[in-house]
Amino acid sequence: MSLHQITIIGSPDSWHGQALARAYQKCGIQPHFVLAEHLQATLGTKASVGGDGVVLDQMDLVMVREVPGGSLEQVIYRMDALHQLENAGVRLVNPPGAIEKMVDKYYASSLLQGAGLLTPETVVTESYSETLQAFHALGGDVVVKPLFGSRGVGMVRVQDAEIAGRVFKSLQLGGYVYYLQRFIPHFNQDIRLFMIGDECISAMTRVSENWKSNISQGAAAQAYTPSEEEIKISIQAMKAVGAVYGGIDLLRGEDGQLYVLEVNSMPAWQGLQQVTPFDIADTLVEHFS
Repeated sequence: MSLHQITIIGSPDSWHGQALARAYQKCGIQPHFVLAEHLQATLGTKASVGGDGVVLDQMDLVMVREVPGGSLEQVIYRMDALHQLENAGVRLVNPPGAIEKMVDKYYASSLLQGAGLLTPETVVTESYSETLQAFHALGGDVVVKPLFGSRGVGMVRVQDAEIAGRVFKSLQLGGYVYYLQRFIPHFNQDIRLFMIGDECISAMTRVSENWKSNISQGAAAQAYTPSEEEIKISIQAMKAVGAVYGGIDLLRGEDGQLYVLEVNSMPAWQGLQQVTPFDIADTLVEHFS
C-alpha cells in the first residue's frame, strides 16, 4: 500500500519524532504531528477525530508514539479517541487495544503467562497487610513497580522488612496498587529485542552498575545477536499482546532461565540506535508504508 497521509501521535520536537520525520521525508512524505492531549473527537452527523489542525480520519496511517499520563478520564478519553479512529477504518500502529494491554504491567504479565511464557513471580494487591505477607513469601527481596510506567521510573528494590513497611505505607496513602515481583539476580543486565511483526530488526544488552538496567537510568547499550530461543519467545510475546511492533525486554537470570519482563508498545530506540549500523526509523517507515 502506498501511503501519503501520515500522522504521528507525539511531539515533533522529541528525538523519536524528529527521527521518524526525517525517515518519512526521505520517502517524499511530510508527516503531521498531533499531541495526544490535543485530540478532539466529534460524534453525530460528522463523526471524526482530529487535533492540531489535522483530521485524523483522512490519514492512511497513524503512528502512536506518545500517550502521556494524566487523570483517569484523560487517559481513557485519549484511548477511546484512538479506538474511534480504528473503528472508522484508520490503520493505527500500534492498535489501541494492544497499547492498552502493554501499558498495564499486570494485564500484560497475565497475558504473557497465559501464553506459556516465563515471567517473574508476581503479587498484585490493594491490601497493605497482604503486601507485607507477599514481601516475605517472595523471599524478602522484591522489586516494587508502578502498574503504569516506563524507563524504570518509580521502580524500587526492597530487601528490608522495616523499609518495606514504610514503602508500602506511602503507596497506600497515595491510593496505589501494590505490584511486587521477586527480585531475580541477573548480573545487572538484560536484553532488549526490537521487533516488527515476527522479525527482530535489532537487539542489545543493557549493562548497568546496579540492578536497574534501563538506558534512561544510566545503563550502557551493547550490540547483541539474539538466539533462536530469544527470538521465538519474543514472537510469542508479541502475539500474546497483539503488538504490530514493540520492544521486548528479556532477562536471563543467574539461574539460567529466560524471563519475559514486558512488551513495550511505544519502544524508545535512541539507546539501541547507538549500537545499530542502520537507521531504525528508516526500517520502521519501510515496514509501515
